Amino acid sequence: MRIIAVSNQKGGVGKTTTAVNLAACLGACEKRTLLIDMDAQGNATTGVGISKDEVEISIYDVLTAEEGGITINDAIVNVEHIKYLDIVPADVNLAGIEIELVNVMAREQKLRQALAKLDREYDFIIIDSPPSLGLVTINIMTATDTVLVPIQCEYYALEGLAELLNTIRLVQKNLNPRLSIEGALMTMYDQRLNLSRQVVEEVKSYFTGRVFESLIPRNVKLSEAPSFGKPIINYDIMSTGSVSYMNLAKEIIEHDNERSAQ
Repeated sequence: MRIIAVSNQKGGVGKTTTAVNLAACLGACEKRTLLIDMDAQGNATTGVGISKDEVEISIYDVLTAEEGGITINDAIVNVEHIKYLDIVPADVNLAGIEIELVNVMAREQKLRQALAKLDREYDFIIIDSPPSLGLVTINIMTATDTVLVPIQCEYYALEGLAELLNTIRLVQKNLNPRLSIEGALMTMYDQRLNLSRQVVEEVKSYFTGRVFESLIPRNVKLSEAPSFGKPIINYDIMSTGSVSYMNLAKEIIEHDNERSAQ
């Protein structure tokens, strides 16, 4: 089982779009995949067709449950039309969890402890992170194997990344020594623009050898799909956005196979 967090504290970089569509494409590749929505906005939840009003048990309930109470298994919901994809949804209650956990022992370990109780086998767990570096993100990084960093092809693309990388280093040192970077993913790429190509080169020099070959384009279908509650492969499988995320899923699977062979 490989746990990958999609994280960047900068908003508007395609973080939730990537978490939803990567998870869906892994599921379409018949990899048993669990998507965990850790963002109080719940956009990953609605992005796979689950209304926030329909959520009975959310990740908030799991993280705040008493010992012997609700577990992560109680919160898992299968995603319609994707046999191999499940989700643990989020709701607005998650917004207040940092205050609720402030006096809780080992509060940085709550997600890791929850995942330890999983009674189903998954090949991949994809976690959608909030756009911040607070306690929820620390929980995610403590529980995950790697961090996938989506970066928008625009000016100031690398702004704030030093903070993210510093947080990763602190978590490696103090909470999760196995944590590493899965790779940087370029999003909203427009091949017609010199700027997009320049940003890709800049990011490649910053993340030497750790930038995905797959480029996620600016794509109208990708923007439309969430409003229909569908991952891109269910909304328009022939779109460039769908092809790009499927290529990303194949890269992730290839990375995983290489690690397993080592």
